[in-house]
Amino acid sequence: RRLGYKKKQWYQRRVRGSCKGPTTMPRYAQLVMGPAGAGKSTYVHTVEQHYNVLHRKVHCINLDPAAEFFRYEVQCDIRELISVDDVMEDSELKFGPNGGLVFCMEYLINNTEWLDECLGSVDDDYFIIDCPGQIELYTHMDTMSRFIRTLESWGIRVCAVYLLDSQFLVEPSKFIAGMCSALSAMVQLQLPHVNVLTKIDLLSAKDKDNLDRWLDPSQLTLEGILTKTSNKRHANLSNALCRLLDDYSLVHFVPLNIEDEDSIGDLCLQIDLVLQINEDAEPRGPADLQDRDDTESGFGDETT
Repeated sequence: RRLGYKKKQWYQRRVRGSCKGPTTMPRYAQLVMGPAGAGKSTYVHTVEQHYNVLHRKVHCINLDPAAEFFRYEVQCDIRELISVDDVMEDSELKFGPNGGLVFCMEYLINNTEWLDECLGSVDDDYFIIDCPGQIELYTHMDTMSRFIRTLESWGIRVCAVYLLDSQFLVEPSKFIAGMCSALSAMVQLQLPHVNVLTKIDLLSAKDKDNLDRWLDPSQLTLEGILTKTSNKRHANLSNALCRLLDDYSLVHFVPLNIEDEDSIGDLCLQIDLVLQINEDAEPRGPADLQDRDDTESGFGDETT
């Protein structure tokens, strides 16, 4: 408990530190993506609440034109520009739900002035962007890639946060498919990437005990499980997919239990490190790092 408290103190000092002298700070954004039902909106709400506790301001952006309800405070909502209902009701377009959503995202890319004005231009802003659940937007279409390049042209550092429902662990074939989609998104988007297993709090006690082997699964682990659960006729295909994932060795997962504050904090800290938040700040002296509430020892001195 003491170590967790010290880690939180160090984390707060890191993210709340400020630069000395006039300088332009970069802006940051998490691009929250993943299949429908992975818990993207719940994640955005959870992270927003976590940062509020740390007195750290974040701005939540909704990019899902079919969304209906939010638990988080929305700064920018794509539905103010265009919604899926608007597209589907257009007698000339005649799009269904999926086609309408893709049209909305293309419309956003062609009208980025709206988003630029909505985001503003305050230095050191931190945006959490809640994206649609249509997986094709990230795996093989260039829509999100163009959107990312636009954000980067505005001086925003972007990190992809790819969510996968931990309930996929119950069916290994689904988990392999989820890993493949995560890898495809990583290759397509060319971004710093953090893969997250969500809904850990909903796993059974047995599944939680076996969780570690899924966070960084080896080829032997995947092949062994698939051999027991998949059709023998597809054994060669299953083994080839496992070799592909192992050869790239890029898909690793961070577990997220929204009921555990340490789990949320560890994930947020990892994302901050990926985004290099405060890396541009000038080094501070020992006096600046001294915590008023703990003058006897530092984070590195705690061993129990």
